[in-house]
Amino acid sequence: MTENKTFPFQHYTTKEIKPEGWLRGQLLIQAKGLAGNLDKMWPDVRDSRWIGGEKEGWERVPYWLDGFIPLAYLLDDEDMKARAKKYIDAILAQQKEDGWICPCTEEERVGYDVWAVFLICKVLVLYYECTGDERIEGTVKGALYNLHKWIFRHTLFNWAAARWYECMISINWLYDRIGEEWLVELAHTLAMQGMDHKTYIEHFTDTAYRRQWKQTTHVVNLAMAIKSYAVSEKFIHEDGNAFAEQFLATLQKYHGTAYGLFTGDECLAGTSPTQGTELCAIAEAMYSYEILFETTGDRKWLERLEKLAFNAFPATISEDMWTHQYVQQVNQISCKIMDKEKNPIFSTNNHEAHIFGLEPNFGCCTANMGQGFPKFTLSTYYHNENGIYVAAIAPASLKTEVNNVGVEIVCDTNYPFEDTVRYKVCCEKPVEFGLFLRIPEKAKKAWVNGVEVQAGEFYQIRQVWEKQEVTLKLEMEAQLVQRPNGLWVAERGNLMFSLPISYTSEMHEYERDGVERKFPYCDYEFTPTSDWNYGFASGELVCERQEFQNAFSVSNPPMVLKAKMAKVQWKTNDEYPDVCAEFPESGKAIDMVEEKILYPYGCTNLRMTEMPMIDK
Repeated sequence: MTENKTFPFQHYTTKEIKPEGWLRGQLLIQAKGLAGNLDKMWPDVRDSRWIGGEKEGWERVPYWLDGFIPLAYLLDDEDMKARAKKYIDAILAQQKEDGWICPCTEEERVGYDVWAVFLICKVLVLYYECTGDERIEGTVKGALYNLHKWIFRHTLFNWAAARWYECMISINWLYDRIGEEWLVELAHTLAMQGMDHKTYIEHFTDTAYRRQWKQTTHVVNLAMAIKSYAVSEKFIHEDGNAFAEQFLATLQKYHGTAYGLFTGDECLAGTSPTQGTELCAIAEAMYSYEILFETTGDRKWLERLEKLAFNAFPATISEDMWTHQYVQQVNQISCKIMDKEKNPIFSTNNHEAHIFGLEPNFGCCTANMGQGFPKFTLSTYYHNENGIYVAAIAPASLKTEVNNVGVEIVCDTNYPFEDTVRYKVCCEKPVEFGLFLRIPEKAKKAWVNGVEVQAGEFYQIRQVWEKQEVTLKLEMEAQLVQRPNGLWVAERGNLMFSLPISYTSEMHEYERDGVERKFPYCDYEFTPTSDWNYGFASGELVCERQEFQNAFSVSNPPMVLKAKMAKVQWKTNDEYPDVCAEFPESGKAIDMVEEKILYPYGCTNLRMTEMPMIDK
């Protein structure tokens, strides 16, 4: 028997957690947008082989369900739950007697990339946690046992070899339930046959931007792999937290972005703010950080999670969530289809990868982006034997039991767009437990019910609870943070700020390869109409709040910064006139200092984020 390791925290499910406030608003927008409607209008989901159709029968339906299922249950939407069940019923019904679960013929199995097995088993575990469906355990057991036999005869290849650790999600779940030793052997075999990311990062040579597509530098593989040894720690006795730190630090050193991940368009692309990062990588990195907190107990993964959730993730999806980019640029002065007579600026993506649309460049992000906000919602509360932990900070409620007493906690806040977080605790009768409040590490000062507390820690309140309120007040400071090549970015807590660029929008409705683009899920090109060549004339940044309408509104953001800025000599890229040069020609002002308004990064479509300091 393997060591029965337990993780520091246990997560709650959609049965206990519900979104509130701006977070619920964001999930409602998602439900009305692409992620909530792909089964009605996108052939690869609507007509998939997973449900007996003729379209794609590999990753796209599982990707979509990975976000659609928790979205349906977090919103308690009966229609969406019924639509999710339709897909799950079809998937379970087609499982073969030997356990094979993916939609292909017997003859196709040998060439079928079993990455889809890892993914669908993870989805089925998620469905079980939302519903308690008793069919799931047997289905997952059959699928994993079939995989156990399959990889003895056919070693992992392609995406399955790159993403072997994703199967550990369902292996951990099933092993905790049945404890059978073949699961240990399966875990070890997957690790043995899959990519060795530890050796890769210890002997890292992919330090430069290259126009070369490789599995080892593929940005989504790397975003997933951050958690690889943490999620495998029950079976492969590596320090998952130490590996993740080394892995992320190395990638950020050579390919880091201002929002704390790394470039990849589609493979690693250096530190230039004009290179892109794929939306799938942002969504998968968020999930990696959630898993890393649960499995290691290290609070810094929550800080990194918030940085992505509040900045990079919303920035690459339109406000109505009907369109998205394949890759976003930190300094993004235009979203126009690039000259098809030249190679695009991106390492291996095509000329339209950065426009907003239904499936620019490739459709994986169309299916996969839906997991971001629902899983972020599920990261707001965790628990262990010591009590209940408020983890990612956002408006959400928890209904659970402590010592057989019903407990409800409601987090009421517009954080990160305000500095006050209110917790209302209501119990069926008096009960004692510990409530642990995460204090953001970037708070200059923090107080809980008027008592000053330490930033970057969990603050414990252990008492008998019945009906009490707890108020967390934060003092945040806006500041400039240095980036490579003499550039700087404005931050306030886990929010980044950008200079928004005005633009005109051109809509394209058309059909390609049998897939229709029509409003609201058509393609858009954005052409800039305001100047973008600015630098900071001062480090002083003044925060102002505005009327709260939508957390990531591009027209009325809930918070802005005022900054003293001036224009500098900054050309566009010599080869790509719709892309700014990586950095300006000089830091000298070419015009008078003026006051400019900076928007939260997630509230921008076109923007300048990394900018120089004006030479004094």
